[in-house]
Order: sequence, then structure tokens, then C-alpha cells
Amino acid sequence: MKCVKIESAKNLVLDNIDVPVSKNGSVVIKVESCGICGSDIHYWVSGEPKGLVMGHEFAGTVVDPGSRTDLKVGDRVTGLPISPCGKCDACKTGNPQYCRSTWAEAVGLSLTNPGGYAEFTSCRPDLVRKLPDNMTFDQAAMVEPSAVSLHAVSLANIKVGSKVLVIGAGIIGMMALEFAKLEGASFIAVVEANELRGEKAVNIGKADKFYNALKENIVQELIKDSNGGFDVVIECCGNSAAITEAITTVRPGGTVVLVGVSLGAVTVPLTAAVLYEDVLKGAIAYTEKDFDNTIELISNKVIDVDKYISDKVPLSKANESFERLTSGKDDAVKIILKPQK
Repeated sequence: MKCVKIESAKNLVLDNIDVPVSKNGSVVIKVESCGICGSDIHYWVSGEPKGLVMGHEFAGTVVDPGSRTDLKVGDRVTGLPISPCGKCDACKTGNPQYCRSTWAEAVGLSLTNPGGYAEFTSCRPDLVRKLPDNMTFDQAAMVEPSAVSLHAVSLANIKVGSKVLVIGAGIIGMMALEFAKLEGASFIAVVEANELRGEKAVNIGKADKFYNALKENIVQELIKDSNGGFDVVIECCGNSAAITEAITTVRPGGTVVLVGVSLGAVTVPLTAAVLYEDVLKGAIAYTEKDFDNTIELISNKVIDVDKYISDKVPLSKANESFERLTSGKDDAVKIILKPQK
């Protein structure tokens, strides 16, 4: 089958690999839509691991239901790409996202389990979800990243009237704005280095104000406009500058939720967090309940994910799509790969 692999730094190549077969009851899926994720961009930039077939935001139709007796060939599905053990305390308390095995065999994130940058993929049977009839494949590919944002906002404990800052206006940041608005935040700001994306966040009505991350004295401006600091800051970039900005713009006693992931070490001023007793929380992935709730929110039209889909392209345009998403000169937020085209 046709697929796209990592060849080297910022270089994806078209290739052919075997169609997956059901193992341990896994469900084999014909991929119709697969989103390009921010974490995929990290791998693309580094060029490692070579040979990885990415794609963990997938949706398609069942070609082999494996051990799932409630599924049949042709059913429309998506799935949680994680691989939790199901036995540890994290799994038993409903938090498989931080099980130590969660990423070991993750779909599209491990060499042993090729993802949706291919015509077919497979997913563990207990983690496959049947789609509502009114949900498109493109919307279904948006469930995974949206669930990440829902989980982060849930951890933030936003109250009606809270002042919220989101740093980073990629899809995770955009959806965090969406959920913060649903929680009743009274003032929602977004910081973004890509001016086109920042303005887009305001134009679609989810952010009240955009601040250019490259502007001098931005921290002072953010503190002034929030009247002393934000109640909640959701950091979606993962670099030292963004995390520093989060810690220095949250109000004393406020909450910073760290969603962005860095592949390297970061340096941040923890003294500020200590002096003002700020709460720093990590947020990774989602619970199964978060994922299922997101499906319902999209299906019931509570949130509109279609407006964040900037383009739909065949696998042959994967590399140029990554270049577009990282150019800093394009307002693209989510690009969907269509492996069957």
C-alpha cells in the first residue's frame, strides 16, 4: 500500500509497505482522512525516527473488524491511537494517557504501528470508536486533537468570568480557545508568532484579542490588559520562551497548564512560580471519556471543527503541507491528508 515515511530532516517520501493485518484482535481500517499534528511536525523537523509512518488523527472504514463482534466491514470509525497497558494505577483510575506503555505501540507514533499517513492502518480493538452517522471523516480526524484541548481545559478548571490566555494558535491552541469560551471565560487572549493565525483566532470569534509573540514588551502588555495577570494560561508551544511567558503572565496563585511538548530541555524562571504559588500542571493527550465526549460535542454541533480545516491534500503533497504549516506566513491551522486520493 502507498504511504509517506520520514526519510530525513524535513523530508518525507512516498513509499510502499504491506497492508496491515489484524493482530491480537486489532481492527484494520481503510484511512479516508488523517490530520497533520504538531507532534508530527517535531518528528519532521528532526528527521527521526527514520522510516516512521506518522498519522495518529485518523478516520476511515473497517476492512477487518478483528475481535470486535459489534463492528462489520464498511463501518465508519476512528480510534484512540494510544497503547495503555490496562493494568497499572493510571489505567485503573481512568487515566491511560500517562500509563508508561501509552506511547510504546501508539498508532503513527511508533515504528511498529504505522499510522494514517497510509492507505490502511490498524488500531487496538478496545480503542476503536464507531462514528455517528452525521459525522464526516474529516470531522472525525479532528476528534483526536480536539480531545487534547478538551483535556487541557478540563485540567485548567476555568470558571465563569475567568481571564484566559492561550499561547500558540495551532489546532491545539485554537481548540483550547473554543473550550475556554464554552466554560464561560470573560476575556480570552491568544499569543502567536504567526500574525495570520493570530488574527484568524480573533476573526472566527474565539479569541477577544491577539498579541504578536514577536512584539517587544508583550509581557507587560498582557499583564496590564488582564489587570494583573490571567487566571489561567494554557501553553501550547513547549519552548522556553512560551513557558516563560506563561509563568510571568499568570496572576499570583493562578494556573498554568503545559500542553506543548519539547523534544529537548527547556529553561524557565521557576522562581516566579514559587514566589506567587502558581499551579503548574502538565497535560498530555486525553482520557477515554474526553475522547468520547469530543465525538459527542462535534456530532451534536456544540463545536464546529470544519472551520479549522484549511486544506485537504493527497499523500503526495504531505511534505509541502508541512512546509506550509511551519512557514509562519500562512494561516493554515489543520491540513487533512486524504490517502485514497
